[in-house]
Amino acid sequence: MGKQYETVIGLEVHVELATKTKIFCGCSTEFGGAPNTHTCPVCTGMPGSLPVLNKQVVEYALAVGLATNCSINQYCKFDRKNYFYPDNPQNYQISQLYLPICHDGWVEIETATGKKKIGIHEIHMEEDAGKLVHDEWEDCSLVDYNRSGVPLIEIVSEPDMRSADEVIAYLEKLRLIIQYLGASDCKLQEGSMRADVNLSVREMGVMEFGTRTEMKNLNSFKAIARAIEGERTRQIELLEDGRKVIQETRRWDDNKESSHAMRSKEDAKDYRYFPDPDLVPIEISDAWIAQIKGKQPELQTEKLSRYQTEYQLPRYDAEILTSSKHLADVFEEAVKLSQQPKEVSNWLMTDTMRLLKERGEEPEDLSFDPANLAKLIELVDKKIINRTVAREVFAEIFENNVDPAQFVEEKGLKVVSDEGALRDVIEEILAKNPQSVADYKAGKQKAMGFVVGQTMRAMKGKADPAVVNELVKTMLENA
Repeated sequence: MGKQYETVIGLEVHVELATKTKIFCGCSTEFGGAPNTHTCPVCTGMPGSLPVLNKQVVEYALAVGLATNCSINQYCKFDRKNYFYPDNPQNYQISQLYLPICHDGWVEIETATGKKKIGIHEIHMEEDAGKLVHDEWEDCSLVDYNRSGVPLIEIVSEPDMRSADEVIAYLEKLRLIIQYLGASDCKLQEGSMRADVNLSVREMGVMEFGTRTEMKNLNSFKAIARAIEGERTRQIELLEDGRKVIQETRRWDDNKESSHAMRSKEDAKDYRYFPDPDLVPIEISDAWIAQIKGKQPELQTEKLSRYQTEYQLPRYDAEILTSSKHLADVFEEAVKLSQQPKEVSNWLMTDTMRLLKERGEEPEDLSFDPANLAKLIELVDKKIINRTVAREVFAEIFENNVDPAQFVEEKGLKVVSDEGALRDVIEEILAKNPQSVADYKAGKQKAMGFVVGQTMRAMKGKADPAVVNELVKTMLENA
């Protein structure tokens, strides 16, 4: 039997913070916008311009640090990381090396193999770089500085993960914590959450780590899982051939499902870090930490257990509902108004999820008012409409946020339970289907189902099914 290998993985996760303005200037952080329109002398690195720290950045970093069980460096400062690249206008990036704002934290993940704590080495604040746009027609590269100076936190994990499953569970956990805090929307496809994967392999039982590589350009969980599998296989093949793994940065190509070397890996000394002379150190008081702690919302883990105890929801439902902060907010608001948690949960778990899937949308994209869902539940409860009509009305609420009571009134969708009107319809159907009457008399119960179905169709689904069933049975017996 061949050698058994263990994969060792650590992550560097960059998260764009949800501030309105950049970290050191007043320019907008809004995604999109024509190239170089969200810029000023500070974020384009003009000589003589001076940075001023955005307080909200520190507060978001503190909130994430506290939620991930980190210790806080109450005296911290910024450093310059020097490197020369066209998207880096000052020829340095302002970051934190020596005294990062948060350190030594952890989050707990759950995978098929059970619970596990993943260590967080540190969280530091820094500014983002601009974006290079490669123009293949003109054979040149253009630079868009809109993203330059957008505030980031970088969350550096310990090398505690051993599989793609653990990596995805860790990223999901971080994403939920950060979204619940409102610190970022964490959209991988827009680059507001980016993960670099540091990976090495070692023989089972060996204590020291192998040589690691860092993989960049990973913008979906599926790409991350594929990249981990691809790099693990590549490194094992090298070792099996008696060759060495080279410490380098590699770029993952998801279409080709392979990676290629970008550059040899730099160490901190290559960046010639030194404290930024233009920014004063940050002193974080106990009172400031207490204030941030006091504002921390209920996070997903706490919501999950509360939904099961307070609302008596199955764990599966609670997991889906809390998997998005926005979905949880819609649920809680609708429950407050209707006092029917299971009913609200059913509408969100079935029809809402189905409609989102059909449109290729996320729960964060939901735009209907929870009050309209609560009103719909009340209409069904009071038997003003039946469930068939309710689903039709809900599709309208989902799409156009209509007021269900108004919509039902305008479209004439109220349940018809007037026995006189229903008798007339049933009599007509029985007259047209003498065979069904004969079949029922001969003991064939299916015949009754057929008549009920015809009646509901004639009433365009607006009849009360219970009343229709009762009437059809009586009228068949007396026919």
